[in-house]
Amino acid sequence: MGKKRVQNKSDVLSASEIGRYCYCSYAWFLQRCGYEAESPFLEPGAKAHIALGDTIDGFETRVRHARWYALVGLLTLCIAFLLFFLGVIL
Repeated sequence: MGKKRVQNKSDVLSASEIGRYCYCSYAWFLQRCGYEAESPFLEPGAKAHIALGDTIDGFETRVRHARWYALVGLLTLCIAFLLFFLGVIL
């Protein structure tokens, strides 16, 4: 069996990189070479992305908590039915 080739970051294109290339191939190339874009219009977009990411993280946390509460409620209900059918609860 041959050796596995470790891929460098430069070997893989993300969907956002493809979008950047379609929008402006020069900007994509410069970013791949390590240059950062400079524009006063980038900061509001970056802040919006951070806020959206925080919102999504909050939803994921709430979903985990909701699943945990549902599981605890189901277990409590099962225990109550078992106790009722065993005649422990009158």
